Amino acid sequence: MDVRVSDTTLPQKLSVKPGTTPLDCAQDSSACAVIRSILARTTDKWSILIVKSLGRGPHRFSELRRAIDGISQRMLTLTLRNLERDGLVLRTVTPTTPPRVDYELTTLGESLWTLTEAFGQWAMSNRPEIEAARARFDARLDADL
Repeated sequence: MDVRVSDTTLPQKLSVKPGTTPLDCAQDSSACAVIRSILARTTDKWSILIVKSLGRGPHRFSELRRAIDGISQRMLTLTLRNLERDGLVLRTVTPTTPPRVDYELTTLGESLWTLTEAFGQWAMSNRPEIEAARARFDARLDADL
């Protein structure tokens, strides 16, 4: 069986900001735990979709619920509360009858939106290569059976 890392060239390593060193989880497990905790909160399915929706501008709760297919009212409420707690989303209540509640990204949230958009673009531009790799992998599995 022929096993290769990739049929394409590997990308160059990303550079680290000047004056910093790459994170080594073997040497700094507490920093990795912090990163793991933040990534778990900000990269879950619903958080990403909410950030993506709010990247187009402020939305009311009901607009977000309609924009995000499959999210329940409870999950939207919990996720918005967590994003607000983490400083990614700003919740503004306008005292009207009924009260109007708007959600928008903070500056920190916009920086996350930039990353999610870049990741989405990467996924779309590499989709053919990923699908071809999946097909090769599946064919290899089927041949081994």
